[in-house]
Amino acid sequence: MTDIWSYLTQGPLLWLTLTLAAFAVADAISRAAGRSPLANPVMLSVVVLGTLLWASSTPYPVYFEGAQFVHFLLGPATVALALPIRDNLRHVGRAALPLAAALIAGSATAAVTAVGIGWAMGLDGEILASLAPKSATAPVAIGISETIGGLPTLTAVLVLLTGMIGAITVTPMMNGLGITDWRARGFAVGVAAHGIGTARAFQVNPVAGAFAGLGMGLNAIATAFIAPWALGLFE
Repeated sequence: MTDIWSYLTQGPLLWLTLTLAAFAVADAISRAAGRSPLANPVMLSVVVLGTLLWASSTPYPVYFEGAQFVHFLLGPATVALALPIRDNLRHVGRAALPLAAALIAGSATAAVTAVGIGWAMGLDGEILASLAPKSATAPVAIGISETIGGLPTLTAVLVLLTGMIGAITVTPMMNGLGITDWRARGFAVGVAAHGIGTARAFQVNPVAGAFAGLGMGLNAIATAFIAPWALGLFE
């Protein structure tokens, strides 16, 4: 059996199949839990797949060779977010100025606090550069990290953790703060927690999902300018 498993783990199709199966099971658990924030499908999938990779001693590049098709689909999925944004253009137009202010404040806060806390804890420049774009969507964050001298693989992990934390905490946090405007709730999670947070917003409310997609897209652009500036404050 060990020899058979060693042979199968080298095949790209195995890891693609396991990735899809892990998410299907995780999504079923999330539905059974009433879409509780604590039963986030992405988080559950990461735990399952991470455990499999660790138990089988499979290097990440071997896994990614099979799962890269899912990674490729991130692009079309992100572009598809334009459709709900188009359906809510009238809401966007009415809140253009508040959205612009929230974008600048949210993007700057995400970058400055991440880099600032890291600097206060004694982290060096390479790690700080990896932290700066962690609230942008993964492809953009990785590109920014490479440009400003960070570690793209570390940035990818930080992006994933940021998204999962945002998706888990956004609903109870917004409820606790008494924020009921779905536009504000969605835009905030899109700016702070990119695609994973946006997926959570769509589960809660379609307007929140549309504004989360808008926040995620605009924050990707804003972070490209703000992340290098934030890093420069602590160099």
